[in-house]
Amino acid sequence: MITLDNTSLEYFSFGDNPDDEFYLLINTKLNPDPIDIERLKRISPTSFEHVLNDMGCIMMLDGHEVNELVRRGDADRENLHASLFEVAKREGIV
Repeated sequence: MITLDNTSLEYFSFGDNPDDEFYLLINTKLNPDPIDIERLKRISPTSFEHVLNDMGCIMMLDGHEVNELVRRGDADRENLHASLFEVAKREGIV
Protein backbone atom coordinates (compact mmCIF):
# COMPACT_ATOMS: atom_id res chain seq x y z
CA MET A 1 0.00 0.00 0.00
CA ILE A 2 1.26 3.45 -0.88
CA THR A 3 1.63 6.02 1.90
CA LEU A 4 1.93 9.79 1.91
CA ASP A 5 5.69 9.44 2.43
CA ASN A 6 5.89 7.53 -0.87
CA THR A 7 4.36 10.42 -2.81
CA SER A 8 5.18 13.94 -3.87
CA LEU A 9 3.02 16.74 -5.23
CA GLU A 10 4.34 18.48 -8.29
CA TYR A 11 3.00 21.67 -9.81
CA PHE A 12 3.53 23.13 -13.23
CA SER A 13 1.89 25.87 -15.23
CA PHE A 14 1.69 26.79 -18.89
CA GLY A 15 0.02 30.15 -18.21
CA ASP A 16 -1.71 32.32 -15.64
CA ASN A 17 -5.21 30.81 -15.68
CA PRO A 18 -6.35 27.94 -13.42
CA ASP A 19 -6.90 25.72 -16.46
CA ASP A 20 -3.20 26.25 -17.31
CA GLU A 21 -2.09 24.98 -13.88
CA PHE A 22 -1.57 21.29 -13.12
CA TYR A 23 -1.03 19.41 -9.87
CA LEU A 24 0.35 15.88 -10.08
CA LEU A 25 0.41 13.41 -7.21
CA ILE A 26 3.43 11.20 -7.93
CA ASN A 27 4.37 7.75 -6.62
CA THR A 28 8.02 8.30 -5.68
CA LYS A 29 8.63 4.56 -5.41
CA LEU A 30 8.00 4.33 -9.15
CA ASN A 31 9.64 7.64 -10.00
CA PRO A 32 11.89 9.36 -7.45
CA ASP A 33 12.77 12.06 -10.00
CA PRO A 34 10.68 15.13 -10.81
CA ILE A 35 8.30 14.97 -13.76
CA ASP A 36 10.06 15.75 -17.03
CA ILE A 37 7.99 18.72 -18.25
CA GLU A 38 9.97 19.02 -21.48
CA ARG A 39 9.15 15.40 -22.31
CA LEU A 40 5.46 16.02 -21.60
CA LYS A 41 5.46 19.02 -23.94
CA ARG A 42 6.78 16.86 -26.80
CA ILE A 43 4.53 13.81 -26.54
CA SER A 44 1.46 13.10 -28.60
CA PRO A 45 -1.89 13.73 -26.86
CA THR A 46 -2.80 10.10 -27.56
CA SER A 47 0.10 8.84 -25.43
CA PHE A 48 -0.10 11.51 -22.70
CA GLU A 49 -1.82 9.31 -20.12
CA HIS A 50 0.51 6.38 -20.77
CA VAL A 51 3.61 8.55 -20.32
CA LEU A 52 2.21 10.05 -17.10
CA ASN A 53 1.58 6.55 -15.77
CA ASP A 54 5.16 5.60 -16.63
CA MET A 55 6.34 8.68 -14.73
CA GLY A 56 4.51 7.49 -11.60
CA CYS A 57 1.55 9.87 -11.82
CA ILE A 58 -1.23 8.75 -9.48
CA MET A 59 -3.58 11.68 -10.03
CA MET A 60 -3.50 14.88 -12.08
CA LEU A 61 -5.77 17.84 -11.40
CA ASP A 62 -5.97 21.23 -13.01
CA GLY A 63 -6.22 24.50 -11.09
CA HIS A 64 -10.02 24.64 -11.37
CA GLU A 65 -10.35 21.17 -9.86
CA VAL A 66 -8.00 21.99 -6.99
CA ASN A 67 -9.81 25.29 -6.35
CA GLU A 68 -13.13 23.44 -6.22
CA LEU A 69 -11.79 20.83 -3.79
CA VAL A 70 -10.49 23.64 -1.57
CA ARG A 71 -13.78 25.55 -1.81
CA ARG A 72 -15.75 22.44 -0.78
CA GLY A 73 -13.39 21.78 2.12
CA ASP A 74 -12.11 18.51 0.63
CA ALA A 75 -8.57 19.90 0.28
CA ASP A 76 -6.51 22.34 2.31
CA ARG A 77 -4.41 24.78 0.32
CA GLU A 78 -1.97 25.12 3.26
CA ASN A 79 -1.42 21.35 3.29
CA LEU A 80 -2.21 20.52 -0.33
CA HIS A 81 0.00 17.46 -0.72
CA ALA A 82 -1.48 15.60 2.25
CA SER A 83 -5.04 16.67 1.56
CA LEU A 84 -4.89 15.64 -2.13
CA PHE A 85 -3.41 12.32 -1.03
CA GLU A 86 -6.44 11.90 1.26
CA VAL A 87 -8.76 12.71 -1.67
CA ALA A 88 -7.01 10.02 -3.72
CA LYS A 89 -7.50 7.54 -0.86
CA ARG A 90 -11.20 8.38 -0.46
CA GLU A 91 -11.72 8.02 -4.20
CA GLY A 92 -10.00 4.62 -4.25
CA ILE A 93 -7.13 5.82 -6.41
CA VAL A 94 -4.51 4.73 -3.85
